Amino acid sequence: MTERRGAAWLCLLAALLFAGATLRDRYDAWIDATPLPSLTLTTSTEVVDRAGLVLRAYTVDDGRWRLAVDPAAVDPRYLAMLVAYEDKRFHRHGGVDPRATLRAAGQAVAAGRIVSGASTLTMQAARLLDEGPTGQWAGKLRQVRLALALERRLTKAQILGLYLARAPFGGNLEGLRSASRAWFGKDPARLTPAEAALLVALPQSPEARRPDLHPDAARAARDRVLDRLAAAGVLSDETARAARAEPVPTRRRDLPALAPHLADRLRAETPQEGRIATTLDAALQARVEDLARSALRGAGARVQVAIVVADHRSGEILAHVGSAAYASDRRQGFVDMSRAMRSPGSTLKPLIYALAFDAGLAHPETLIEDRPTDFGGYAPQNFDGRFRGTLRLREALQQSLNIPAVKLTQAVGPARLMAALDRAGVATALPGGRAGLAVALGGVGTTLEGLTSLYAGLAEGGRSVDLHARAGAAAVPRRRIVGPAAAWQVGDVLTGLTPPPGAPHGVLAWKTGTSYGHRDAWALGWDGRHVVGVWMGRPDGTPVPGAFGGDLAAPVLFQAFGRIGRDRAPLPAPPPDALTVGAADLPAPLRHFGREAEDAGPAPAIAFPPDGARLAVAGELAVKVRDGTPPFTWLADGAPVAIAVRDRESWIAAPGPGFVTLSVIDGTGRAARTRVRLD
Repeated sequence: MTERRGAAWLCLLAALLFAGATLRDRYDAWIDATPLPSLTLTTSTEVVDRAGLVLRAYTVDDGRWRLAVDPAAVDPRYLAMLVAYEDKRFHRHGGVDPRATLRAAGQAVAAGRIVSGASTLTMQAARLLDEGPTGQWAGKLRQVRLALALERRLTKAQILGLYLARAPFGGNLEGLRSASRAWFGKDPARLTPAEAALLVALPQSPEARRPDLHPDAARAARDRVLDRLAAAGVLSDETARAARAEPVPTRRRDLPALAPHLADRLRAETPQEGRIATTLDAALQARVEDLARSALRGAGARVQVAIVVADHRSGEILAHVGSAAYASDRRQGFVDMSRAMRSPGSTLKPLIYALAFDAGLAHPETLIEDRPTDFGGYAPQNFDGRFRGTLRLREALQQSLNIPAVKLTQAVGPARLMAALDRAGVATALPGGRAGLAVALGGVGTTLEGLTSLYAGLAEGGRSVDLHARAGAAAVPRRRIVGPAAAWQVGDVLTGLTPPPGAPHGVLAWKTGTSYGHRDAWALGWDGRHVVGVWMGRPDGTPVPGAFGGDLAAPVLFQAFGRIGRDRAPLPAPPPDALTVGAADLPAPLRHFGREAEDAGPAPAIAFPPDGARLAVAGELAVKVRDGTPPFTWLADGAPVAIAVRDRESWIAAPGPGFVTLSVIDGTGRAARTRVRLD
């Protein structure tokens, strides 16, 4: 009898073991067959600076901020507080915590209501992944099954990463890093105990505890976390007490939105790239954007500004302002004016001079005539309507005179000028498709980025520089624009310009420009390391009355260099082949451009009125010249009053009562002058 009972018990045990094994196998198969939702998470695109700091971030398609988060880059204290508060046996259970489940069930039975939950961090991650309903038992069972499946297929670190990336923190904030940025203005790498406690508390009731809407509820929830962790020994009483004294944030901080135009462009180029690394310096970018905003104060409601700062040695763009206000306003702030085609005004003159120097046509000390000249029907004027006569090319460029620039362009050839722009990497828009002499004075479309690239090339000894903002960009072979000596000579001339009031002298090679009709004001310059370009004007192309590059853009240029800080570098010494002599020591062909005054006979002299005369005139004044070579141009106080006349006696409109200086320039550029008083 006893033996039969023993055999029966053995059979029963075997049957139970078999049934248990079968159930276990089916359980395992059930868990293994769990369909996992996609674990791939679309995160916010981030544009970062050269040090990895966020310049600008974008919401995902549904309008949520969901910044990518790396658990290894999260403050370890926060992780410890999270696990201790939410799931203290997280590292030991398999997705469901039986002890917590029994505790929650017992408390519910005793109290007649739910007192505490039993959700583990894995179950919470499963709930965030699962798009089905969660309020019914079927939903709970599905999440339990998914949690068990996650534990079998992922590591604990990966499961924690799911939670950190998807947990809700109020409003459209999703993920720990988005919350840390929005509530504390920083990444979660270093958090105070108070900050960490608030971030532990928020996901449980993200809307009811939003600090900006419900600060009291947020503080109470945070303090409960601190109290429990202090009781558990995770925090000391002193640390918890100090943390409770910290205020909770009462407003959301905006995520960074630096370099918005450039960021938009880079994102559009690579829309699938989640993290776009740039060459920009976030701190410098912020300072230059602040400068751009201040530059518009008092400049008119429709005036805009664009600024590009780059390292001309590497071509890396360090700061980029497409406009001062990224908004749809009267200034048209959404338009990236760094890439808008505009007339460059006089900013191409340094290249024209460099080409002439490089071709051996001229030297900075070469003399040239600034007098009324007709270039086959094209008769340009200087910006002030005056002419300076004979002067050095150095002075002509520093004064940005138009006649000498057009003469040099004629000698160099407009086609060679356009070819040099192409070698410098400058995109152009040529009206009519054919370059004429008007190109010298702005008769071609260019962009701020293109001109900044050109000036970077001059700064680099005449070699092209590919300005770029994307980190790790492939190197672009450099092309020769002009020779090192010519590039240095132009820089040496431009260093002698008088800077704006209060700005240092002789530290920059710089040039300004103003387009026809005062539509564009430019200022560009370089030192031994950096190049800066500034444009100001109206995006719609309408004139800005009275706007000159020297008055409007030049101060911004020097202030931009001031924002660069200690990384400034001095301008270079002349290269060995640079000819640094005075006009008298130049080779004969370089002493006077085109030899215009050679073998021209006696110089002109004013025969009437004589110097010092006092004349009573009404309406017209008779003037006479002897010697010299026709045609003659008469000027009164520098303004032309008779142009290209061949008679030696002429009548001119009387300038008016008072002292006046009368000048005559002959066909070779030689001049004479007299000063008289008219009554």
